[in-house]
Amino acid sequence: QAQLVESGGRWVPAGGSLRLSCAASSVTFNDYRMGWFRQAPGKEREFVAAISRSGDSTDYADSVKGRFTISRDKAKNTVYLQMSSLKREDTAVYYCNAVRLATMRDPYNALHKWGQGTLVTVSS
Repeated sequence: QAQLVESGGRWVPAGGSLRLSCAASSVTFNDYRMGWFRQAPGKEREFVAAISRSGDSTDYADSVKGRFTISRDKAKNTVYLQMSSLKREDTAVYYCNAVRLATMRDPYNALHKWGQGTLVTVSS
């Protein structure tokens, strides 16, 4: 099965920016709608953003609208999450996965095995 690999997470000051990447060598992301999810300490994993196969349609959680941008690169088989105006509440481990349109906001209906995620720590 696919092994998803997230990268780019690090410590960043509040108000800063960061770009996360999601890649997998065993699957072609172009075949799937892709989503980003996050899980803060002691909390449930939650939806962050999703992008259609073509990249023409995107969806965002209300908490990140206007601050985060999801994108994909067909040639690199990679999905990105550009984050800006980061807040302390954005601190979490961020994960990516393939999703279906009808259940794209539900982390329990993700299509592949979860990767290890990448930690984003936002503080002042």
